[in-house]
Amino acid sequence: MNAFLEQVTKINDAVNTWVWTDFGLYLLLAAGVIMTAVTGVFQITHLRHWWKNTIASVFKRDNTATKKTDKKSISQFQALCTALAATVGTGNIAGVAAAICIGGPGAVLWMWVAAFLGMMTNYSENVLGIFFRRKNKHGEWSGGAMYYLKDGVGKMKGMKWPAAVLAVLFAVFAILASFGIGNMGQINKITLNMESAFFSNVDWTVGGINMINLMIGLVLLVLGALIIIGGLQRIAAVAERVVPFMAVAYVIFGLIAVGVHYDLILPALKSIFTHALGAKALAGGVAGAALKLAIVQGCKRGVFSNEAGLGSSVMVHSSSNVKEPVKQGMWGIFEVFFDTMVVCTMTALIALTSGMINLETGVVNEGVSDATLISKAFGGVFGQVGEWFIAIAMLLFAFTTVLGWSQYGSKAVEYLFGVKGVKVYKVIFVLMIVSGALMTSSLAWDISDTFNGLMMIPNLIAVLLLSPLVFKITRNYVNRKIKGKDEKPMYSFDPEIQAAAEASTSDDIIE
Repeated sequence: MNAFLEQVTKINDAVNTWVWTDFGLYLLLAAGVIMTAVTGVFQITHLRHWWKNTIASVFKRDNTATKKTDKKSISQFQALCTALAATVGTGNIAGVAAAICIGGPGAVLWMWVAAFLGMMTNYSENVLGIFFRRKNKHGEWSGGAMYYLKDGVGKMKGMKWPAAVLAVLFAVFAILASFGIGNMGQINKITLNMESAFFSNVDWTVGGINMINLMIGLVLLVLGALIIIGGLQRIAAVAERVVPFMAVAYVIFGLIAVGVHYDLILPALKSIFTHALGAKALAGGVAGAALKLAIVQGCKRGVFSNEAGLGSSVMVHSSSNVKEPVKQGMWGIFEVFFDTMVVCTMTALIALTSGMINLETGVVNEGVSDATLISKAFGGVFGQVGEWFIAIAMLLFAFTTVLGWSQYGSKAVEYLFGVKGVKVYKVIFVLMIVSGALMTSSLAWDISDTFNGLMMIPNLIAVLLLSPLVFKITRNYVNRKIKGKDEKPMYSFDPEIQAAAEASTSDDIIE
């Protein structure tokens, strides 16, 4: 058995390296550069417009961003919160800490670069997701990479069968990733943090099973079942309430933690740029190797956190009642901005100003690891309460990630097996929560990380091949909404959906 596991580990390591280092990462960055160019650097040139039409619109008295039109769809803001529920997770805390511990402070800059480019990759995914979505037999919106592969790429000359295969592969990878990175991996992090913060002195083992972990797993299973079985409407309702609260609380506590060490803020920022450009060697290594390590860790952890390019969050964004593809695309820009530029940056500053990292060498102090860095940083400011806060933050971050990924997996299952298969999937998904709580091997996490990365290959192929269409839809929107030109809007590839959107009296939603 050990020999078999060793062989599986070797194969997974080889595929993982290819996906996250040798090929996939470069494809991801290339896609970000190309889509940024195709859209005319939309995230900068139209910054005021997308900001006004996303988060700023929520605070308007007559906003449509939070307006629901029926029981089969969700609002634009609920789509954002559900997507953020899946993206704002362990990657924002443990992932950023790991990037810094492995790649040094310079990894943070590359995380920002990946996020800047990822804004337009995520934008493009959402534009295509809305344009190629359709309604299932229950009247619910279904969209995602598998649909714009089949109905977009598949309509190109000679691409029918290759696109169909890529669509199936994407759905399969999404399902497998949902069980690992979207479920067991998150639950495992919750369990370990809760046990460390609240039950470190309790030793209760029966038959080789840690009963504390089992109890935590059972509680999470019950909570997960109550929400996940209720479908997207219930998941979105929970996400709409929990995500803003947990994000704001984390940022506030983070600002206090950083403020206490205000004298280290400027040195911390300096270390980010110094190490990112390879001027300093990490732990005495060669500067070139240190630079590559910083780039790989920063980009990889950034993508792991905001998921731009994976094609995952499109499956939730496509369920929005919005009629303008570009409008939901702009919410995708904000999603990446908030996840990485706000939450991940806060985590990075907490780590770098904690005094637990040598800002000159980029080396973490002895006795500190990526698993304990942030909790110790908070503990140094708030005492035991700080470590409790991180445990609770990880609980909320990771558990809402599980909720979001359950929807991703559901849509992938629906594409492959129809709506009847979704019920079976949800039951299996909920039961796997206990497995995550009891999991001791990191192999399951490593394999799911590979499937998570494999999702982006077919998705990015589709995004790049359909980049001319993204350009046309974006130009059409800019001409109509910003320049005031009289053009026929581009809402959907489907004539019936296009007609329904045109008949809607609202400028923003399909009524």
